Amino acid sequence: MSPTKPPARRCCVVGGAGFIGSHLVEALLGTGREVTVLDSRRVSKGALAPGVRYIRGDYGRSEVLDAALEGAGEVVDLAYATFPKTSYENPVGDILHNLPPSVRLLEAAGRATVRKMVVVSSGGTVYGRAQRIPIDEDHPTHPISPYGITKLALEKYTQMFHQLHDLPVVVVRPANAFGEGQRPFIGQGFIATAMGAILLKKPVVVYGKSGTVRDYVHAEDIARGIIAALDKGRPGSAYNIGSGIGRSNREVLEAIERLVGPAGFRIRIKTEGLRNFDVPINVLSSEKLHKLAGWQPQVTWENGLRRTWDWVRLSWHRGSRVLA
Repeated sequence: MSPTKPPARRCCVVGGAGFIGSHLVEALLGTGREVTVLDSRRVSKGALAPGVRYIRGDYGRSEVLDAALEGAGEVVDLAYATFPKTSYENPVGDILHNLPPSVRLLEAAGRATVRKMVVVSSGGTVYGRAQRIPIDEDHPTHPISPYGITKLALEKYTQMFHQLHDLPVVVVRPANAFGEGQRPFIGQGFIATAMGAILLKKPVVVYGKSGTVRDYVHAEDIARGIIAALDKGRPGSAYNIGSGIGRSNREVLEAIERLVGPAGFRIRIKTEGLRNFDVPINVLSSEKLHKLAGWQPQVTWENGLRRTWDWVRLSWHRGSRVLA
């Protein structure tokens, strides 16, 4: 008599129809998990990975959350309604659109008695101006953007739910994500926006002589980092997901030019003054996650750029609204 196969782990990804979510869902399926996605976006049937249960609904509603989390032993919270740029334009809206539904999700996870929950914060904004490089998880958190302040407030709520209600929740702080599926011109994602501008023959805006220095990690590696925290992260803890390598906007554009120049594409740069809400440099140490789970980036910088360019260019050639 053959041994009984253990049941697959069920994971609910809230906000799983987005850029990082699509990479995460694919990676979760690759581990043998059953995946439910809860998102407010309309998604075509062909865009979903086979076997994914998709629920379209408002994750700020308790009844929707309870239905999505039914039977799920794991939860990943990727949902967020704003970007750093839009948070400056409407800081009150940044609070109202994000904190109440996120806290309701923590409450729902507690009711569902999940075995593990991961909340995705922001390594690029919660620390503020760097006092040391690379930035580890013990670095002071003094965000200078409404987006970062709201993300940090959500982290504080996760700590409260862990301490007072024993919710097994872990926080991850990713660096700047890039890769296939990231839409240009949405106020986030310098690499995708630069590539979109190249295709449309528009100038790429750089603030300051060389621009800001950021830590870029391919979304596939961020998905792997989230799963590492889901599998081995210690509840109540936070983990950075970064490469430990900083690149200025100018250095990024030079790398893109080496990639696209042989095909006849050119980059036009428009330099504008520094913005006081941009931290000059943000580079993360992921030593804590590496020691815990052996995580480190697998997608090389050059390969990640090429894959991103191929995706953006293919979308453009197909007449997709990705560059609209």
